[in-house]
This record gives sequence, C-alpha cells and structure tokens, in this order.
Amino acid sequence: MPPEAASARCCVVGGGPAGMMLGVLLARAGVDVLVLEKHADFLRDFRGDTIHPSTLELMHELGVLDELLKLPHQEIRELRAQFGQLGVPVADFTHLPTRCRFLVFMPQWDFLNFLAAHGARYPAFRLRMEAEVTGLIEDSGRVVGVTVRTPRGPLEIRADLVVGADGRHSVVRDKAGLRVMELGAPMDVLWFRLSRRAEEPTEPVARFDRGRIFIMLYRGEYWQCGYVIPKGEFEDVQGKGLDAFRERVAAVALYGGDRVGELRTWDDVKLLTVQVDRLAQWCRPGLLCIGDAAHAMSPVGGVGINLALQDAVAAANVLATPLSQGPVGVEELRRVQRRRELPTRITQWFQVMIQRRVIARILGGTAPLTPPLPLRLLARFALLRRIPARLIGIGVRPEHLRSPVRRTSA
Repeated sequence: MPPEAASARCCVVGGGPAGMMLGVLLARAGVDVLVLEKHADFLRDFRGDTIHPSTLELMHELGVLDELLKLPHQEIRELRAQFGQLGVPVADFTHLPTRCRFLVFMPQWDFLNFLAAHGARYPAFRLRMEAEVTGLIEDSGRVVGVTVRTPRGPLEIRADLVVGADGRHSVVRDKAGLRVMELGAPMDVLWFRLSRRAEEPTEPVARFDRGRIFIMLYRGEYWQCGYVIPKGEFEDVQGKGLDAFRERVAAVALYGGDRVGELRTWDDVKLLTVQVDRLAQWCRPGLLCIGDAAHAMSPVGGVGINLALQDAVAAANVLATPLSQGPVGVEELRRVQRRRELPTRITQWFQVMIQRRVIARILGGTAPLTPPLPLRLLARFALLRRIPARLIGIGVRPEHLRSPVRRTSA
C-alpha cells in the first residue's frame, strides 16, 4: 500500500516551543503550515519551564498575555543561588524595560497546549500528533518534503519549506547532513521528583556545594529536582547503588531530603545528557533548522527556550511574506541564520565560560565552597544584578513581531 500523501506550504517538524511558535506566526500571516509532533501529547516531564520577559512581551504583541497568565504559574522577580549555607542574589528582573518584569515558571506542556489552542484559531494552522519524521524527500538537491511514521501507517508530506525544530537530537538536521560544531559541556543532569510539603516555599532553588550542584523547581505537589554530575559519570553513580545516590541527594537538598525514599528504582531518575553545539549552516535549499536543532544550549541560565522562541519569531518575520507566494530561496533562509547567529554565539560563549570557570570547578572541588568574585560583587552591589537579569530575561537581540496578520490561508 502506498503511503498516504499530504502537502503544506510549510512543514514544521517538532512541536516544542520553537516549532509551535513558528506554526502560530506563519498561520497568523496566512501561510498554510503543518506542525508535526511525534508524541501523542505534550506531557513530557523534566523539560524547561521558564517563560522569559521577552517571551511575555511577544505574548502581549500577540494579544494573548492576559489569557496566558490566567494559567497556573509562578512569577519570579529575583533569582538567588545558595553557596553552601550562604544565599546570594544573582539577578533582579524588576528593572527590565519590559511589560512583565519577572520570569514565569509554567509547566511546558501547559505553554505548548496554550500555543496549540491559539494556533487552532487560524484556518491556516494544522497540528498533527503521533507523526514521527523518519526522512527527507529531495528533488535535484532541494528538500521538498518529509517521510513520516504514524499509527495509521506511513505518510509523505510535500512542502515548499521544511523547518527542523525537533530539538538537540534532530532527525531533520541529521538526515540533511548539516555539520555540527561541538562546544562541549562538563556536566550531565539527573532529573527526578520529590514530593513537596505545603509549608515549603515555591521559589526555585539552586544550591552549589563542594562537588555538588542541585536544582529544585516548584511543581505544585512536588519538586522537580536536578542533580548535576560530571559529564559521563551516570554509570559510575549507578554502580555505587541507589542508596548511595539517595544519601547524596539528602545531603544537598534544602527541602525533601527526608523523602529520598520516593526514589524507588533507577527508573525514577532520568538522565539529561547536556550538549552545547551549533550548526555551521542552518539551512539547505528547501530546509531550515531553528531552536535546539540549530544550536543546542546548555541549561546554564535556562535560556534555551528563549533562544528557540526568538528564532521562531525571526524566521516568521523574514519568511512569512515570501513563503505565502511559493518556495523561498536559500538566501532568504540564510537571512534567518544571519539574524540569529550572533545572539547564539554570544549566549553560548557565556554558557561555556560559566561551565568551565564555575561548574567544572565546583564539580571537581573538595574544599569548602565560597562564591566566586563575580557573585560576591552581585551580592554587594544591587545595580550589578540588572546585568544577568537582562541577559537571562531578554537576551541578546530580542525579536518583535513583524510578520503580517491575515485571517485566511494563503
């Protein structure tokens, strides 16, 4: 039986923040867009939950900010880090030149469902779940579509443009043969849950101690916890046994240390392999990569989602009008990379510097830990906290909506 056939002006691979935002903005501009998500829903745990002030600004420009903020969320106006027993203020968002002077913590599945519901308001928007891209369709060196695996059988989708927004393990960039430049990361993260008591706070916790880094994010009835380990040492951690791991968690957790017995098997612990990389070229004729598919970010600063969303806005700004008229040339695709490559490079430079000078030293250290000089300066001079707040909350070269608004498909 031949595969089912479908078509779209633009086929976006990946229903994460970048893919969903691009789908919404193209459909808003009247471009026929099909977003493919390989899972049946967005309920993946241990994903980034931060929505940055620059993203909230975009939600205002879309006219949906008030609606978004009706969803359960936390508003964080200051970030603090715990060095040993000392709390250090790191970033103060209350002075940002944005409508919302705070970070929002919201489960990513709620944010993605919100974008999907907003996209459904536009006739040009289509979202197909349980649609896993397995390959690219090419014609004379140009990408003209994708092959897809679905529960109902194989599917071929023809498109004037394929956008890879399928994350750091992108099938699209792999099948396209795009060259990846590895920048390296000294750590991996073990994610798990611990139950939360009602009297415990809701603010995120980042604790740095000798040889250990531990993150706790409020999720209502439980804490989402991240235990940072040196790169590639998960097997060694497992080899020492779950009891030893529970003891390490109990020793560093500010809350929930008496609940580590909730980690019953290693299946309760998920490994995030941290990688920092970027593509030399983000595009080929008929194909563009954005978000983590173009540049996998470190979890340092939690800015990966922000970069991905900014990529989506830039791509819509550049491509919506020409794409509504037919296939776009490779030069137009390169304009997206030129727009977003400098912010990516600068952000990754900061992340790699922090990884090498702070994280690697903490993970490899045995002496009592004191905050490094930059953090001591942040603790002493409140004005300096506006700098990391701007880098985290707004980033380098924030984007604004420039794409046209049409209510009907092209």
